[in-house]
Amino acid sequence: MKRAAALAALVVAALALFLAPRPPELSTATTGDPALAELVRDAAGQEEHRGLSVTLIEDGRVRHAGVGDTGGPDPRPVDQNTSYELGSIAKPLTGMLLADLADEGLSPDTPVRDLLPRVPFSDPAVASATLAELSSHRAGIPSVRLTPVGFLRSYLYVFAGENPYGTAGPQSMLDDAAAVSAGKRGEVSYSNLGVALLGQALAEHAGTGYEDLLRTRLLAPLGMDATVVVQPGEPLPAGRAHGEGANGQSMEPWLDHGHAGAGGSVWSTSADVARLVQAVMAGSAPGADAARPRFDADEGERIGYGWFTTRYGDKEITWHNGGTGGFGTYAGFDRASGRGVVVMGNTGARVDGVGLRLLGAEAPDGGGPEIRPLIFALAFPFAGLGLLYAAFRGSGLDRVSVVSRVLWAALFLALGHTAGGWDVVPPFVWALGAGVLGAGLGAALTRWPGLPVSAKPVKWHTWLSPALAVALLAGLAVVLVV
Repeated sequence: MKRAAALAALVVAALALFLAPRPPELSTATTGDPALAELVRDAAGQEEHRGLSVTLIEDGRVRHAGVGDTGGPDPRPVDQNTSYELGSIAKPLTGMLLADLADEGLSPDTPVRDLLPRVPFSDPAVASATLAELSSHRAGIPSVRLTPVGFLRSYLYVFAGENPYGTAGPQSMLDDAAAVSAGKRGEVSYSNLGVALLGQALAEHAGTGYEDLLRTRLLAPLGMDATVVVQPGEPLPAGRAHGEGANGQSMEPWLDHGHAGAGGSVWSTSADVARLVQAVMAGSAPGADAARPRFDADEGERIGYGWFTTRYGDKEITWHNGGTGGFGTYAGFDRASGRGVVVMGNTGARVDGVGLRLLGAEAPDGGGPEIRPLIFALAFPFAGLGLLYAAFRGSGLDRVSVVSRVLWAALFLALGHTAGGWDVVPPFVWALGAGVLGAGLGAALTRWPGLPVSAKPVKWHTWLSPALAVALLAGLAVVLVV
């Protein structure tokens, strides 16, 4: 039995190495300014990035560099014109729209209900939230509306890289805003829903759609022609970067255009966002006053209309970042030095540290990895230990329990592959877990001829455990393939 278990463990572990998670890594591909590219690689360190597009503004000079590639079926070197999912950097754009419209007479203290009178807000506190409160995350509105469907989508995102927002349009977003209740107002509490609501309110005030308002008042004047809000049925930008998760799986774009004001379905390039940063630093951008700090946030941070301002030692950085399932972005600048930076990456890894290092600021400690992905990586792959122990212990083992244990261990192994923290845990750990399952199966098969069908009288519930495992495995397979 020991020999069979050891042989099965070696064979299965060896085969599993070919299927083990493949965390993203920067390739040797380089475009643009070689010196800047080297700085970017140094700043990125050993973090799991696939392709980084960076634009640095310094002493009035703009430099571009790309390191790594786009990923996807036809990987190509990234450059300053490679399109990435922008994420929450769209929030300060919406704040700038507010500041620009305020210059024409729209009061930031206007309650949102005045601009959206047809929305049946269930909570008067949400209806009375001001435009300034929405833009600075001080309205007490939750980040998202929690529903059973939304809860399911959040887990599909974790396990299969699905878009947790779906293709929610403006009406769906307004329905969510009408249904939620506000918490404590006046304190900064980050809210995607609140800024999406602001974007729609400003568009309604202007008598147009959000994407048209953004294009007319901000993007066109700045020459940001590569920044787009992708509408339903429209193709994604040509030559785009493809998002990846920590295990190398493809991540679905977040095409929730109803949340465009908060970053949903917005794509851009580092060169385009650099035009924004330059103009905000110079004070020439429409609504540039949005970057002026107005309200206290956490731990010494201050916030304007969407833009955060944080002190790092002797440097004061005005910034915003973005993060979706497969993309990380950062835009920031130091007014005192006149230096600005835009960093775009096509994995879920944050790029804030890269941007801060290029700005000459000391990036703060990230606080360590999340616990849930570590559990998926360290515990789930080793569910086969139960079968291995039972096979050697012998008592109570039967054919139904062997099949059930194998199926459940395979399910947990699959879940560990898709949701594990493979940016922290070495991927060979997954193959080791597969080897443990192989050892358990090998040991159990040596005992198989002498095992009863069931150690207890066979009843309908005897088959419940293996049947449930088969159903869950089939469901996971459908989610991953479809």
